[in-house]
Amino acid sequence: MVLRVANCSGFYGDRLSAAREMVEGGPIDVLTGDWLAELTMLILAGNRLKGRPGYAPTFLRQLEEVLGPCLDRGIKIVTNAGGLDPAGCADAVHDLAARLGLSPSVAYVTGDDLTGHPFPLVNADTGEHLTATPLTANAYLGGRPIAAALSAGADVVVTGRVTDAALVTGPGIWRYGWGPDDLDPLAGSVVAGHIIECGCQATGGNYAFFQDVPDLAHCGFPLAELRADGSSVITKHPGTGGLVSIGTVTAQLVYELGGPRYLGPDVVARFDTITLSDDGPDRVLVSGVRGEPPPDTLKVAVNYLGGYRNTMTLVLTGLDVPAKARVAEEALWARIPRETFDEVDVTLTDAGLLRITVMSTDERKAGRAFSSAVVETGLASYPGFYGLTPPGNASPYGVYWPVLIPAAQVHPRVFVNGQKLPADAGAPAPLPAPRRPDDVRRSPAPVAGARPAPEASTTIPLGRIAGARSGDKGGNANLGVWTDTQARYDWLAAHLTPDTLKHLLPSLAPYRVDRHDLPNLKALNFVIHGLLGRGVAASPRMDPQAKALGEELRARPVDVPTPLAPPATPAAPPP
Repeated sequence: MVLRVANCSGFYGDRLSAAREMVEGGPIDVLTGDWLAELTMLILAGNRLKGRPGYAPTFLRQLEEVLGPCLDRGIKIVTNAGGLDPAGCADAVHDLAARLGLSPSVAYVTGDDLTGHPFPLVNADTGEHLTATPLTANAYLGGRPIAAALSAGADVVVTGRVTDAALVTGPGIWRYGWGPDDLDPLAGSVVAGHIIECGCQATGGNYAFFQDVPDLAHCGFPLAELRADGSSVITKHPGTGGLVSIGTVTAQLVYELGGPRYLGPDVVARFDTITLSDDGPDRVLVSGVRGEPPPDTLKVAVNYLGGYRNTMTLVLTGLDVPAKARVAEEALWARIPRETFDEVDVTLTDAGLLRITVMSTDERKAGRAFSSAVVETGLASYPGFYGLTPPGNASPYGVYWPVLIPAAQVHPRVFVNGQKLPADAGAPAPLPAPRRPDDVRRSPAPVAGARPAPEASTTIPLGRIAGARSGDKGGNANLGVWTDTQARYDWLAAHLTPDTLKHLLPSLAPYRVDRHDLPNLKALNFVIHGLLGRGVAASPRMDPQAKALGEELRARPVDVPTPLAPPATPAAPPP
């Protein structure tokens, strides 16, 4: 027996038809959806200030199509779409069900919202103390409150901020009865949850080797066949587009990853113990995951209003582009001094876009005073002047601030049909004894031996032999790189050091870069500290979530041993 957990949403704004596709496409036991990200909490806070719901209303649009069939087939629904208002979202589910003539048992989980609670606001990444007033503060809960709700008979479980993987771990605890000492099964469920949490990114979406993915336009969403020992098979419904392969699963495993110890409130999953193997077409077996006891702290995502920002983009073409950029800046700062603003970011892209972003606590300074000053230079600037952005007002931006607090200070609460379950129903379980270091088996890293004799090399883009995926981790960025054969991985691990990475991507030179080896996945993961500043919402980068960083790296030329390079494509015959 397996527990078939399907995903129908990877972010707030994902494909609305996905829930129906997953329910109608084949047998499933649990339908999950991830609506929350650090940025989403800030968006929902803004919605709430405007009198709109503090939860994700798109969840209700999906639910309307599938609630009846799910009740008929015994499919449980688990979602974090409750956002900042799980109780309000649960009430909306009850209202929707009543309109449909249905009577589901609806649970919601609270206790994550710590806004207004006194605790030290020390940034977990930088050690700074926050003096501003938080707009939101939400702890990352685990899967046990979800399991408690399902055990109490809930058909629909709505949570606020839980870890993304908890949407799979919770149902796993419910079905298999895992206790706190079942570290390996819990760790396996966390890995399965991490793989399917981002929807189609596990089934060929945003994949480095996208040419290998059939019918990407109709990409199917992923599902995990979770087993009692924590192993799982990642797959998708038959007849859907996309691809499930060791490559697509590896790509998602290294997405938004730090070190090999993946910390969570239920368990620490060792990503350096994962084994991937083929299990048939569009089926990948994930096994061997080892777990460690969870830390005694929980992460709290704090957001606060940082000020106001505005961006104007000018296009530079033809000759002397750098000189034109200097002229454009000089003309602008002559009208409104650069010192007017708290922060200024000026970026000139390879495509000739001059992007100027200003930030200020004064909305007026960052608004028309800035954008109108840019427009005023239109007839007294560089030749070929034109812009992509009209003059406009500033917009507020938020700052992400990660905090760690003792887990004992967070008290999850579970309500089923409005009735509160006993206080210990969703409480974290007592921590088991730590494992000895040698209890966690993992694949060895490549061992440096004698320097081999020089061999012929070929200059190719790195992406011809390696995939990459990158993303945001608060104010940091992660960049995962993997390859397909042991020989290529051995070369990659020996060659791609943090210094080499900075040489290939000079924009990373000012930042601290840590490398983590994952030899069992034939992958390396780099964490670039501080690249995204104060988080996605405050980052002035054109790519504020560092989504394109991996593809930038793959385009860089490198010298690889000729036997590792792909076969040369024969030249076309002359006409």
